Amino acid sequence: MKKGLIWLSLLAASVTGAAHAGDAEIQQSLKTLGVQKADIQPSPVAGLQTVFTDNGVLYVTSDGKHILQGPMYDVSGAVPVNVTNQILIGRLQKLVPEMIVYKAPKEKHVITVFTDITCGYCHKLHSQMKEYNDLGITVRYLAFPRQGLSSQAEKDMQSIWCMADRRKAFDAALSGESTQPATCNVDIKKHYELGVQFGVQGTPAVVLNDGTVIPGYQGPKEMLAMLDAQAAMSKAKG
Repeated sequence: MKKGLIWLSLLAASVTGAAHAGDAEIQQSLKTLGVQKADIQPSPVAGLQTVFTDNGVLYVTSDGKHILQGPMYDVSGAVPVNVTNQILIGRLQKLVPEMIVYKAPKEKHVITVFTDITCGYCHKLHSQMKEYNDLGITVRYLAFPRQGLSSQAEKDMQSIWCMADRRKAFDAALSGESTQPATCNVDIKKHYELGVQFGVQGTPAVVLNDGTVIPGYQGPKEMLAMLDAQAAMSKAKG
């Protein structure tokens, strides 16, 4: 926590006084702090720009003088809405072709799970896949190696996502079989970075269609009840 606060304080100091800073100036300020990859986009709020980094999502004022660390909430309605996560849903959708998907025959709900093949509760969730699917819940997986991008889990998950049959390779890994090395143009670093931007700190982490993140394991029946309640709430608001 202290490291994050120091990083934010240094970042704020580096751009203070940069009147009317543009994308190039902001990028340069980030690079001086060791942030080599930053994607600057418009934000839903006038006067702010959204900055996607490896460390999460930031909002920068148009004059470059102030930085806010997300998430941003819209509290104009009856229920607060996490605007940051709604923005991130667009990024998540771009990764759909890379997801390992277990589709429900009679689909009612879709969840996206950030998973780690070394995570005990991820194993438990996966062992109940038939129950989730039978209840109408489609499960989509993205990789989130908890020990980081240089860990053995990251290497194994990268190989799994590069197999011709990802589902078969994933099932095998979750059943305890060793993973054979494989390479391809899929980069699970993008999965991991998106998880960090969503605020994922552990696995499994479940992302709902509206961007809500549910940390930790939820059993099939509990998951269905939660999803049904959320759908009913969304319908009532609509």
